[in-house]
Amino acid sequence: MSSAHHSPYALGLDRNEANFAALTPLSFIARSAAVYPGRTAVVHNDLRRSWAETYARCRRLASALQANGVGQGETVSVIAPNLPEVFEAHFGVPMAGAVLNAINIRLDAEAIAFILQHAESKVVIVDREFSEVVGRALKMLPHKPLVVDIDDPSYQGGELIGALDYEAFIAQGSADFDWQPPADEWDAITLNYTSGTTGNPKGVVYHHRGAYLNAMSNIVSWDMGQHPVYLWTLPMFHCNGWCFPWSIAAAAGVSVCLRHVRDEDIYNLIKSERVNHFCGAPIVLNMLNNAPDEMKAGIEHQVKVMTAGAAPPAAVIQGMEAMGFSVTHVYGLTETYGPSVVCAWHEEWDEQPLEQRARLKARQGVRAPMLEGLMVANPKTLEPVPQDGQTMGEIFMRGNLVMKGYLKNPSTTDESFEGGWFHSGDLAVWHEDGYIEIKDRSKDIIISGGENISSIEVEDVLYRHPEVMEAAVVAKQDDKWGEVPCAFIKLKPGSSVDEQAIIQFCRDNMARFKAPKHVVFGELPKTSTGKIQKFVLRSQADQPDEG
Repeated sequence: MSSAHHSPYALGLDRNEANFAALTPLSFIARSAAVYPGRTAVVHNDLRRSWAETYARCRRLASALQANGVGQGETVSVIAPNLPEVFEAHFGVPMAGAVLNAINIRLDAEAIAFILQHAESKVVIVDREFSEVVGRALKMLPHKPLVVDIDDPSYQGGELIGALDYEAFIAQGSADFDWQPPADEWDAITLNYTSGTTGNPKGVVYHHRGAYLNAMSNIVSWDMGQHPVYLWTLPMFHCNGWCFPWSIAAAAGVSVCLRHVRDEDIYNLIKSERVNHFCGAPIVLNMLNNAPDEMKAGIEHQVKVMTAGAAPPAAVIQGMEAMGFSVTHVYGLTETYGPSVVCAWHEEWDEQPLEQRARLKARQGVRAPMLEGLMVANPKTLEPVPQDGQTMGEIFMRGNLVMKGYLKNPSTTDESFEGGWFHSGDLAVWHEDGYIEIKDRSKDIIISGGENISSIEVEDVLYRHPEVMEAAVVAKQDDKWGEVPCAFIKLKPGSSVDEQAIIQFCRDNMARFKAPKHVVFGELPKTSTGKIQKFVLRSQADQPDEG
C-alpha cells in the first residue's frame, strides 16, 4: 500500500456555511424564543417574562453595549444577586461580542477593585444592595468604567451610583439587534475569578464551545427534560451558575430568581412555582434539612437537587433524600465550567439501605457526559493510581470542559496544564467501579504520625452526630505526632454536648487514630460561596492554648 494513497473522504468535503457553525449557547435562547415565545422564561417576585420578551431584552442589552463603545473581546462586569438582569447578561453581553464577568457579591472593595482593573472592565452593572462597596472599589481605579444601576423595586436601600439605570440603558438598544455568533467558538464568552485563599484571585476564561457543551452536559447528566422549573439558589457569579443560565435556555425552562438564600423563601417558591430543580452547596442543603417541619410540609411533587462544593457529608444527603428530594452529587472547579464529574446512579443501588445509598452518593463519581478524560494519578509522574479505593492521587481532567486558561497569567496556565491534563489540586482515591472519591485538597490532608487522615472522612462522622449543625476539621501542629485533627463545630441551637462526648463519638465510629484530639465550638468562617475557610481555621488551630 503506497503512502501516497489519499482517503477518498479528504476530497471536496470541506466545512462551509451549510454544514458547520461555531457552537455557542446564544443559539439556545434564539431557538426557545422562536419555538416557545409565550412560555414563561423568568420569574422574580411578581414579575413574569416570556422567552420572547427575555430574548428581546438580551438583544437590547447587546445593542446598547455596542452603542456605548463596548467592542469585541472587551469586558462587562456585573455585581448583583440572582436577578433577571444577571440572567439576561449571560446572553446580552456575549451577543455584543463582549465577555461577561459576573463578580462575587461577597467580596470586599479591594478585591472588587483588583478584578475590575485586571479585567479592564468597560461597563459595570451593579445592584443597589452593593452600591456602597462598589462605590469604594471604583474610587481605587485609575480608569472609571461606565456604571449602570440595577434598581430592583424589591430592595429598599442602597444608593444609585451609576450614570443611568439598567432599564434606561437597554432602552437605548434595539430589540431587533442583529447579533452574530462568534467568528470562532474558541472565543472567550465569560471571565470568572476564583476565590484566592492566598494571593490575588485568578481570572478563569471560558469559551463559547465549552459553555455550550457544559450546558448540554447538565441537561443530560441531570435528566432535566423539557421545561424544567429551576430555582436560583446557586449564585450566577459562581462558574456562571454552573452554566445553568444556558441550560435553562436550551431546555426552554423557567428561571426563578432569588435575591437571598433563606430556607423559608426556598420552601415557599418550591411550593408556589412548583420548582423541580435547584443547586446548592452542602451548607444550603444542611440549612434546608434543619428547617422547621411546618416549613417543609406541602411539597407534593418531585424535586431534584444538585450539590457540590466541599464534599457533602453522607448524613446531609441522607436528610434530603428522607424528605423525598432526589440528590445528584457533582464535582468540578471554576476551571472546569463548574460540574464536570457526576456521581452517575445505578438502579441496582436503589435496593441498598438509605445509609449505604447516601455513602455511594457521597462519592464524586465519573466524568460528566461532555468531559473527555478523568483520572486519579500520581501528581509527579501522571501515572494513574490503582482502582483500589485506597491509593491516593490527584484528580486530573481534560477535554472541552476545561477552561481556555488564566487571564494574563501564562506561567500558571502552563503549570496547570502540564502533561496535557488539567491539575485540580484535589486528592482522591479511585474505586474499582471507576468512581472517584475526594479525600482532600492537597493542602488539607492531615499527616499524623506518618498516617494520612482525610479531614473529609472525619467531618463525615461528625455530621452524623445528632447535635452537630456544621463541622470542619483541620490539622493542628503537635509535638508528638507532627499533626493531629482539630475539629471546629457549630452545634444545633439548645445543644450542650461537650468536647469529650464529641471525641468519644468519633472514636466509636472510626479508627481511633483519626478521631479529633481537640474540639472548638462556635461559628465557622465561610467564603463568599459558602465554603468553610479552612485556612482561617488552620491559623486558629495553631494559636497557643489559653491558660
